[in-house]
Amino acid sequence: MITKKLNFSLEEYGTRLQKTRAEMQRRGIDTLIITEPANMAWLTGHDGWSFYNHQAIIVPPDGEPLAWVRCSDESGAKRTVYFSEENVFSYSDKYVQTPLFHPMEDLCKLLASRKLDKGVIGIEKDNYYFTALAAEVLSAGLPNVKFADATVLVNWLKAVKSPQELEYMRRAGEIVTLMHERIWQKMEVGMRKCDLVAEIYDAALRGTPEYGGDYPSAQPMVPSGEETSACHLTWDDTPLKNNEATYFEIAGVHKRYHVPTSRTFILGKVPQKFRDAEKATLEGMEVGLAVARPGATCEEWGAAFFKVLEKYKLEKMTRAGYSVGLSYPPDWGEHTMSLRQGDRTVLESGMTLHFMTGFWYDDWGFEITETVLITPEGNECLSNVPRKLLVKD
Repeated sequence: MITKKLNFSLEEYGTRLQKTRAEMQRRGIDTLIITEPANMAWLTGHDGWSFYNHQAIIVPPDGEPLAWVRCSDESGAKRTVYFSEENVFSYSDKYVQTPLFHPMEDLCKLLASRKLDKGVIGIEKDNYYFTALAAEVLSAGLPNVKFADATVLVNWLKAVKSPQELEYMRRAGEIVTLMHERIWQKMEVGMRKCDLVAEIYDAALRGTPEYGGDYPSAQPMVPSGEETSACHLTWDDTPLKNNEATYFEIAGVHKRYHVPTSRTFILGKVPQKFRDAEKATLEGMEVGLAVARPGATCEEWGAAFFKVLEKYKLEKMTRAGYSVGLSYPPDWGEHTMSLRQGDRTVLESGMTLHFMTGFWYDDWGFEITETVLITPEGNECLSNVPRKLLVKD
């Protein structure tokens, strides 16, 4: 008998399966094929760096889910999913990265052996891990199936976090707080950015004496100077300069649960435009957080922030935030809620969103962000980093 390492109780996994099947029934889906690793993990506990190969969790109309992975990942799946080893299946290495065969051919055989090669099958058509060729092979191999788009079916079920999930996120919030403290302690003129990022990773992975950190779904974004105009640059080996801004878009991670928190640091003198940006951002965040409570909509929260930016004649081309939680590379968003016009999702206690207030211009950018938990009384920020422009002389 293989020893399993589960992050949640069997009761919680059972509740998640019930919710998934209820939504499948509502949509008229008989069988669900899940290929997004965060959804696979949330539903079954499946974990591991196996998502670069084709893999899936299959939810049949009744009984336990099925795990389907590459042969080399079978042992890992058996150790992390909550259900019996008999429902973990794998395909031969002959299917891996070759034009002669495709793993979906094997999946079709598995579905047929379980008499699941009929009716309506839901697939996640639009995610990073399900390719156009995979869809073609699956369709060709299952001629009696009608396929339905179930891209964010499970994503939406993850929107309201359980008490155990929130415990993991609070721990991630403590970790990202320590990461920013390390930046403040170590950052200095002449230090190579790669060395500073090494310090960030050290703090991120060591975590606290009670619990360690995980790898993030997105690498630290650490642009400096004019590069702060770009929102997704990582780092290099150039030295930090005096009188130059650097923002850090980073996340603490625990049990795959992410709490992103961004801050802008300046070594030396502060240009007035950064003080102006700080003033507008902090005011906008306060106004936005006053709206962020159960019953309000994502649109209302975002509009409150954008109204303050408009008052200060500042422009932001992107949404003001998005849902976060359990995730795998290449990003930490849940792909559901967004703080922008048109998203009328009603906020509920237990939802967690990254209040992403950063903005970028031609030759500079600025970020101060928070991950926010909606509570029965209003909201709670999950990290404890000073909310201001951080200046180190």
